Amino acid sequence: MRFTQVDAFTPNRFAGNPAAVIPLDAWLDDAMLIAIAAENNLPETAFLVPTDRIDADHELRWFSPTCEIAMCGHATLAAGHVLLGDAPGRDRIRFATRRAGILTVDRDPAGYALDLPATRMTATTNPALLAALGLSGGAVLHSTPPVQETTIIMLPDEAAVRALAPDMAALAALRLMAICTAPGDRTDIVSRVFVPAWGIDEDPVTGAAHAALAPFWSERLGRSEITAHQASARGGDLLCRVRGDRVILVGQCVTVIEGCFHL
Repeated sequence: MRFTQVDAFTPNRFAGNPAAVIPLDAWLDDAMLIAIAAENNLPETAFLVPTDRIDADHELRWFSPTCEIAMCGHATLAAGHVLLGDAPGRDRIRFATRRAGILTVDRDPAGYALDLPATRMTATTNPALLAALGLSGGAVLHSTPPVQETTIIMLPDEAAVRALAPDMAALAALRLMAICTAPGDRTDIVSRVFVPAWGIDEDPVTGAAHAALAPFWSERLGRSEITAHQASARGGDLLCRVRGDRVILVGQCVTVIEGCFHL
């Protein structure tokens, strides 16, 4: 099978978020898809199957090393990068997904534009989550309704976000995406994202998290377009545009490995 590894939401190799992209002729069974993703040992592997649907070009599913993911932004951007690279005359690729609806990747002057459903948040309390993050307090918001369990934790500044050292075992038991965010120093917002329950302690750059962060911060900043930096060790930058109930994430991709995956 054709195999491409892409660093997403970055113009530079060895930064951003790595994803494998594997086109298939037809779906393999789920156990095999998980085994392939575990072998790749990347935050996500995107599997594609052509479709004759009128509203999509490919079916798309994403797997972490341990499970299927409801919605993954960076691996969708990577899949669009691979397919649009194969078709220089095309400007858009449409993906049919099982839980996130139709997603599109378009060429953009700044790289690629990924269209995701916005995730809306409401205030809640979660003392166990704050304790797992090593925090004594802070505003907590939870997704409603969730594409996947997503929680935003507000921190005062970028330094507080960078200083986090979570208890990953305690976070894993909560089975949610923990998005820690604050105003940024050089960008409008900054974040870090922890998902140990899905086999990834800290995700390098998370498109699905920004589907929640973009509307959350757009309301607070009074702007429909914001700049974002995810402050993981690899790091990545996104331009976020809120369009009603959709979020457009703009970023770049770079291919780092091309080859064959043998079964």
